[in-house]
Amino acid sequence: MKKIYRDFKRFIARGNVLDLAVGVIIGSAFTGIVNSLVNDIFMPLLGLLTGGLDFSSLAIKFASDEAIQEAISAGKMPAMLKYGSFIAAVMNFFLIAVVIFVMTKIISGIRERMKIKNEQEEKKEKRLCPYCRSEIAQEATRCPYCTSILEENAFLEEKLINKK
Repeated sequence: MKKIYRDFKRFIARGNVLDLAVGVIIGSAFTGIVNSLVNDIFMPLLGLLTGGLDFSSLAIKFASDEAIQEAISAGKMPAMLKYGSFIAAVMNFFLIAVVIFVMTKIISGIRERMKIKNEQEEKKEKRLCPYCRSEIAQEATRCPYCTSILEENAFLEEKLINKK
């Protein structure tokens, strides 16, 4: 029993299992957002385009209306082929896929811009002290490591000293 517990603990503590758990949790939260976007925004707009047609009500009946009502009131499944529900589910799937695609493109674009910005900041030419070769701030007048007066600012430094 201890071996099983130890193996289970090792299994749970592995990084990819934890990553998967986080992904499932985030995915379920994201599902609520996407479903709301599709059901509350896109489906009503689609209803306007189709003239208010409710696809889920489309069906082929294999019995009379009275027999169907009796089956429903008895709590049984009526003899109907509900192809409209299938069409609505397929449309829902495609709308969700489009929303996820667009959101992924937006997030990827933001990440790409951030990556380019970070690369540009890294590419900024680093300023080195000419004496100790340590990296220093661009606007530094003295090296913080060796306290040398930097040549570009030596003239300004001398002017300040002479003014006193």
